[in-house]
Amino acid sequence: MLTNLPTANGQSVFDILNGDSLRVLAMRLETIGDVVMLGPALRTLREQLPGAEITLMTSSAGREAASLLPWVDRVLVHDTPWQDGSSVNVLSSQEEVDLIYQLRESQFSMAVIFTSLSQSPSVAAYLCYMAGIPYRVGFSKELGEGMLSHRLSLPPDETHQADRNLSLLEAIGIYSQNNRPELYIPDDVQEHANDLLHTIHVNPNAPYIVLAPGASCLARRYDPMRFAEAARILAAQTELQLVIVGNSHEMESLEPVLRVAEENLYGNLHSLAGKTSVPELAAIIRQAGLTIAHNSAPMHIADAFQCPMVILYSGTDLVSQWMPRNAPARLLCHPVFCSPCYNFVCPFDMKCLDIRPEEVAIAALEMLDEQVFGRIPLRRLAVNA
Repeated sequence: MLTNLPTANGQSVFDILNGDSLRVLAMRLETIGDVVMLGPALRTLREQLPGAEITLMTSSAGREAASLLPWVDRVLVHDTPWQDGSSVNVLSSQEEVDLIYQLRESQFSMAVIFTSLSQSPSVAAYLCYMAGIPYRVGFSKELGEGMLSHRLSLPPDETHQADRNLSLLEAIGIYSQNNRPELYIPDDVQEHANDLLHTIHVNPNAPYIVLAPGASCLARRYDPMRFAEAARILAAQTELQLVIVGNSHEMESLEPVLRVAEENLYGNLHSLAGKTSVPELAAIIRQAGLTIAHNSAPMHIADAFQCPMVILYSGTDLVSQWMPRNAPARLLCHPVFCSPCYNFVCPFDMKCLDIRPEEVAIAALEMLDEQVFGRIPLRRLAVNA
C-alpha cells in the first residue's frame, strides 16, 4: 500500500519513528466539522504514541474545535486562501516563507496530512518539504510523487471521513480499535452554556430542540426562508423549547429565522445565535433532545454525543463520506444528477434541498416521538404534508 516505504529490518515508519522525542504534525486545514471528524485519528495517535508531542495545524475556524480534542499538545493556525470558498484571499510570498520557518523551527519528525476525497495534499506537503520535515504522508490522486515522502494508495471513494483518516494512520502502522467520535467539554464550559440557556428561559435539564440554520458554504445551506417556516411550524406543534444557534459570521443569512424567533408567537422559540463559542455550542447540543442542521459542524457534534437529529443534507458530498453513524438521524435530500459536486456555491438553485418546510417539521416530530428519553409533549396540530 505504500510507495517507496523506507524500512529498517522490516520496520514500518511507525516503528522507526516511535519514541519519546517524536514530534508529529497533524494537518487538517479545514473547518470545524472537519476537525471534529479528525478526533478518532488524533485519539489513536495519542494512544499509540503516548510519549510524542502532537501538534494540530488547522484553520482559524478549526482552532475553535481544537479544545474539544484533548489528545493535542498544541495548535498552529494557518488559513488557506481557498478556505472560505472564495478567491479573495491570497497567501503572500512572505507569509509562505514565515510559515515554512515556523514549521522548520518546530523540528517535526513527521507530518500526517489529512484530506477529504476532493482535496489534494500537495500544497501542505510542499510546505512541509520546504520546512525539512523528513516524513510526509498523505493520500494523493496525483500521478507524480510530488512533495510527499509517502504517497499512499487511496481508500474507496465511499469511505467515511473518520475511517479515511484512520486508514491513513493504518498505512504507516498505527492502528485503532475505535472509530467513534469523542469530544471533551470542560465543566466550566458546560456551566457557562447552561447559564446561556437560562438567560433565554430554557431549562438545560429538560429536553429542548437545537436549530442550526447555518453552514460553512452556500451550497450546503437550506433556504433560510424555508428554515424559518419550518421553525414556526415546529414551535406551533410542540411544547418543547427551540434554541437557534449559529456563529457571528452567519447572522445575515440567519435573519429570516431570527425574525421568527423575535415574533415568538408560541413562546418557545429563542436565539443564542452569535452568543456561543464552539465548545459552548457543543455543550448545548450535548444536552439537546433533537438537533436540526445541515451536513455541517453541528451534525458532527450531535453525532459525537449521540443526539438525535434531522439533517438537511445537500448534494455537495457523498452521503457515505460524512453521514452521522452514532446517533439516530433522518437525512432529508433529493437525489440530483450533479451530486457530489464539492462546490461552495450551487449553480442549479439547490434542487437537492428543494424540501418543503412541512416535511422538515414532520421529520422532526417523528424523530421526537421515537426517542427513548420519554414521551414528548406535542400540540398535535395538523400539518398539511
